[in-house]
Amino acid sequence: MSLRALFLSLCRRMVRLPIMIAVLLSLAAAQSIPDQPPRSSLPAATQPNQVTPQSAPGNGSQQAPAPGQQSQPAQQPVTGEPSSDQNGMFVFRKQVEEVVLHATVVDDQQRLVTGLDRSAFSVFERGVPQTITSFRKEDVPVEIGIVVDNSGSMRDKREKVTEAVLNLIRASNPQDQVFVVNFGNESYLDQDFTSDVNLLQAAMHQVSARGSTALYDAVVASAVHLRNNHRLEKKVLLVITDGQDNMSQETLQEAERYLQQANGPTLYAIGLLGIQGRGRDALQALAAGSGGVAYFPQTLDEVDRITRAIAHDIRSQYIIAYRPQNQNVKPGFESIRVDAHAPGFGLLTVRTRSGYYPQESH
Repeated sequence: MSLRALFLSLCRRMVRLPIMIAVLLSLAAAQSIPDQPPRSSLPAATQPNQVTPQSAPGNGSQQAPAPGQQSQPAQQPVTGEPSSDQNGMFVFRKQVEEVVLHATVVDDQQRLVTGLDRSAFSVFERGVPQTITSFRKEDVPVEIGIVVDNSGSMRDKREKVTEAVLNLIRASNPQDQVFVVNFGNESYLDQDFTSDVNLLQAAMHQVSARGSTALYDAVVASAVHLRNNHRLEKKVLLVITDGQDNMSQETLQEAERYLQQANGPTLYAIGLLGIQGRGRDALQALAAGSGGVAYFPQTLDEVDRITRAIAHDIRSQYIIAYRPQNQNVKPGFESIRVDAHAPGFGLLTVRTRSGYYPQESH
């Protein structure tokens, strides 16, 4: 017997069972309401050499998992152990074929300088001059991760933040691939790589605005997600928060290390409304080490101007590559410095990553 027939039968018999009727009504209503798709948690990486494999899309656009399905690929470790040679001695080898730097140049007034050629640049690794193997200065498509604080204190800020983020996307290269991560206690991948502004807008409106702030976990998981998508070479993270981390399993140092993997993403940060102390210091450290910038607006109205400036910064970068000398040394952090000098300019400052940790192989 169907729920509706059973309900009518009970009514005709005037059986006064309000609790049963309420339950039957709820069940009948539930049959007509489609299930809501669960939000997809962004898998976390627990070790610097662990990544989450992901195949690059073949048609240039990668959509989020279908409703009701979650993509949770298994993690695979990247080989990072020393190997032994024929004499039984341990030998460390760096697996770095080419280091690619995305560099922004500003003058002494902090104005972007975009007309330089290859001869203006000098690259140093551990203080040793390197030979530039390729140089480009055109606007290229970018993979961008939008990582937004979804904790309770962000509730009254999300509307302005969403508007500013969408303006950044509209001001970017139309071939950019963007994903959205909302984080509180956990990180949720509410939209995977896409260039569809409508999908990104919907993801930005996935607001729960409760819970704590696991910022470092979100940065690590997002950096791994970028690393595992191999379609575009240039990668950026934009992190927006109004507080300091108080929930992550990862540390600030581990988050910095993920960003400083070879050819890792550039991180831009926006710390909202008077964020101070360790929260401010952490955003500055994450941005500076990766070649990005941390901004600290005093009002929400400033956020839109900042995101537009970030979009302009991303599209005005030089792409500089070199092959490191002396690859067979004990691996560790490889510091990088890039200088720029050109006739007609005064002091020029090059903003790029401070260095990288090479992957190890045997």
